[in-house]
Amino acid sequence: MFKDQVVWITGASSGIGEAVAMEMAGEGAKLVLSARREDELNRVAAAAMVAGAAETLVLPLDVTDLDSLGGKVADVVKQYGRIDMLLNNAGISQRALVKDMEMVAYRKIFEVNFFGQVALTRAVMDVMLKQKSGHITVTSSVSGKIGAAERAGYTATKHAVMGWFDSLRVELHQHNINVTTIVPGYINTPISYAALKGDGEPFEKVSKENAAGMDVTKCAKVIMKGFHKGKREINAGEGIEMWGSTLKFLMPKLLFKLTEKRCPKWDIE
Repeated sequence: MFKDQVVWITGASSGIGEAVAMEMAGEGAKLVLSARREDELNRVAAAAMVAGAAETLVLPLDVTDLDSLGGKVADVVKQYGRIDMLLNNAGISQRALVKDMEMVAYRKIFEVNFFGQVALTRAVMDVMLKQKSGHITVTSSVSGKIGAAERAGYTATKHAVMGWFDSLRVELHQHNINVTTIVPGYINTPISYAALKGDGEPFEKVSKENAAGMDVTKCAKVIMKGFHKGKREINAGEGIEMWGSTLKFLMPKLLFKLTEKRCPKWDIE
C-alpha cells in the first residue's frame, strides 16, 4: 500500500513517530522525517534505509516556528514532487496539577500540540488539493476523549485536536483526501520525560504508566493495520484507559469516580 508513497512524519526522532517510520520503511515508502533533533533523525533515517525505505529525507523542523512551515513544505515537494501522507505526530505532554500550572506552560503545550499541527496541515493540504489526493493523520490521545488529573493542558489540546481534525475530515472528503485520528493510550515511549511541569520546564522522569504501557512497535503495527483498513479513527493501547470513552458514553458516573480516585491530594496552604 505504501510502496513509493511519500510519507511525512513529524516527531519522527523517537517514540510512535520512529516506530511508524520503521513500519513504513518496511513497505518501501519514501520517508520525510522531521523533528527538532537532527542527529536523532539521521539515526532513524539510516535504520529506515536498512529496513527497506525507498528514500529518506531528513528535514529538521520545529512546528512552533510557523513562518518556516511553508518553506519546509516546498522542500518536500522539490525533493519528491508530491506528498501522499502527513502524520502529525509532534507533541508534548504535561505532569502538573491545575493549581501549579502557569500560563507559559499552557501556551507552550498549545503551540506544539494544536497550533503547530494545524499550521502544517494547512500548508500540506494545499499540496494535496492540487494533486487531488492525500491522507492527513494526527496522533491524538485517549486524553482527547476524557480528562485526567495532572493533564489538564495536555487534555485540552488533545480535545482540540480531535475536534479540528474531525471537522477537517468532513470538509476534505469530497476532495479525495482522507483524515485519520490516532488515539493511543499509555505507550512505552519517552513522552513523559519531556512533559512539562507547571513552570514550563521538562519533567525529566519516565512515568510508571508509560513504562508499563503498550510496546511502541506493537502500537505502530496497530496503527499500520488501521491505515490498511481505511479506518478514520485508530485506537492503539491495551490498558484500562482504552475503555474511557465507552464508559463516558455508557456510564459517565463510573468513569468520573475512577478518574477521581487517581487524583493526588492537593496541599493547600
